[in-house]
Amino acid sequence: MAQDPQKCVFCRIVRKEIPAKLLFENDHVFAFHDINPQAPVHVLVIPKVHLDSLQDLASAELGAELLQGVREVVRRLDLGQAGFRTVINTGRDGGQSVDHLHLHVLAGRQLGWPPG
Repeated sequence: MAQDPQKCVFCRIVRKEIPAKLLFENDHVFAFHDINPQAPVHVLVIPKVHLDSLQDLASAELGAELLQGVREVVRRLDLGQAGFRTVINTGRDGGQSVDHLHLHVLAGRQLGWPPG
């Protein structure tokens, strides 16, 4: 079921109705620190336009903007040398907890595999 963008927590963060620790923003992407970090570094990179999940991403250009957002987060936090993980959870069984497409950037410790 499609999330109402007026009620979506991430859309509200983009509109600055809910505070977030902003790391990066451009015309298409918003990146901020997760309030429930799963690693010492845990940043979310989201499109400013509401898309429920990766399945709704039809624009290659927006996909490229999201990946460039990840690269900018990595550059700003100097994560490239030690490494990082990028995760996109999709759907309930995939672990998606907010119905707004978002990429997790996790770093700052050894990340185990396979993930839980």
